[in-house]
Amino acid sequence: MLRLDASAAGFADDFNALVNGRRESDADVARDVAQIIAAVREQGDAAVADYTRRFDNHDLDADGWHVDPALCAKARDELPEDLRAALELAAERIATFHEKQKPQDSRTTDSIGATLGSRWTPVDAAGVYVPGGRAAYLSSLLMNAIPAKVAGVERIVMVTPTRDGALNPAVMAAAAIAGVEEIWCIGGAQAVAALAYGTEKIRSVDVITGPGNAWVAEAKRQLYGVVGIDMVAGPSEIVVVADKHNHPDWIAADLMSQAEHDPTSQSILFTDDAAFADAVIAAVDRIIPALATATTAQTSWAAYGAVVLVPTLEAAMPLVNALAPEHLELAVDNHDTLFAQVKHAGSVFLGRMTPEAIGDYVAGPNHVLPTGRRARFSSGLSVTDFMKRTSFLSLDDAALAAIGPAAVTLAEAEGLPAHALSVAQRLAPSQA
Repeated sequence: MLRLDASAAGFADDFNALVNGRRESDADVARDVAQIIAAVREQGDAAVADYTRRFDNHDLDADGWHVDPALCAKARDELPEDLRAALELAAERIATFHEKQKPQDSRTTDSIGATLGSRWTPVDAAGVYVPGGRAAYLSSLLMNAIPAKVAGVERIVMVTPTRDGALNPAVMAAAAIAGVEEIWCIGGAQAVAALAYGTEKIRSVDVITGPGNAWVAEAKRQLYGVVGIDMVAGPSEIVVVADKHNHPDWIAADLMSQAEHDPTSQSILFTDDAAFADAVIAAVDRIIPALATATTAQTSWAAYGAVVLVPTLEAAMPLVNALAPEHLELAVDNHDTLFAQVKHAGSVFLGRMTPEAIGDYVAGPNHVLPTGRRARFSSGLSVTDFMKRTSFLSLDDAALAAIGPAAVTLAEAEGLPAHALSVAQRLAPSQA
C-alpha cells in the first residue's frame, strides 16, 4: 500500500499519480465486448446461448432460459427467518427513501399567458443486471429493482449469470421480495446486448442498470444511446477521513469492506495523526487473514490502498474532492463542518457510527454510485434514472403575438426561413 505525507517534498506529484491512477478495463476488453455485442445483434438467441455455454457452463436450451416466479416465491418462503426479515427491512427502507425522490410535474402560466411546464413518466421497460461470481448480490437486486418499481416501470427484467446452471436461492428470494417476475439466466456482455437489442426470446428494454464486471461495464458503455444506462461503473472505492479518536479496528474494517469486493478496488485513509495511521495499518494486517475474502482484500490493499497523513482534517477535503470518491466516510465529531466542504462524492457517511457498509444494505439511499472520479459530474442511481421528463407549451393568439416576432427575427438570423415562416404565418397580418 502507498503511504503519503502531505508535508513531504514531491507530495503533489505523488498524490496526482494516485488521483489519476487507472483501474478500469483496457482495449482488449473493449474489443472483445464489441465482438460479443455484434454477435448477439446479428444472431440473437443462438449467440446468447453459445456465450452462456462457453462462459458459464450452462446449457440454456437444455436447462432453461428463465426462472419461474413461483420458484422465487418458494425460495422467499423458505429463507431463514432472520435473512427474510433483513431483506424485507432493506426493501422497505429503500422504497421509502426513493419514494421521496419522485419528481413533481409542473404547470405554470406566465405573464404573457403562455402555459408551460413538464411532465414525468416512467420508461416502459427496465433491465436490471445482478452479478454472480464473487458474492450473492441480494442488496444490488433491491437497490436496482425497487427504484424502478417506485418510478412506475411496468416491466422489470432481471438478468443474472447462472454458472453451471446453479441458481442462488437467496437471490431468487430477493427477486420475489422486490417484485421482479421476469428473470433470465444469462450474464456478461451478452446479457446486456440481449436487453439492448432484444432477441427472439427476450424483448428489449429502455434502460439497463446494475453493477457487473469489466465486460458488463464496457457493454453498457458501448450500448449507451441504444438504451439508457445508470452509469459506467468501475471498481469499488472508499475514502475514510478519520481522527485518532476512532478505534483503529473499526476504520480498518471500513477500508477492507471495499477492498474485499475486487482486486482492483481502492481504499484510502486520510488522517492527521501518524500514530493512528500506524495503528490502522497494523489493524488491517490483523484483519485480512481472518477474512474469507483475504486474497482479494490483500491484493487490493497492496496494489491500490493508500494512507495519507495531512496536517489537519480540513486540509484533507480538497484532496478528497480531487478523488471524487464513490464512498466517503467522515469519521469525526465535526462531520457537518467537513461535509460542508465536500463537493464531489457519490455518497457520504457522517460520524463514527455510520460505516459505509450500512449504506450497502439497509440505510435506504442507493448504493449504485459513480466510481472512477465520475462523482465530479454524475450521481448515484435514483428514481429519475427510470423516468424521463417531457416539456410542454401552449400559446394563444396573444401569447404568440408577444414573443413570435422575436422568434421570426432569430430564425432569419440563423438562415432558417421555414422556421421563420412557421411562426410568421400565425401572427396577425400587421405583425407578419
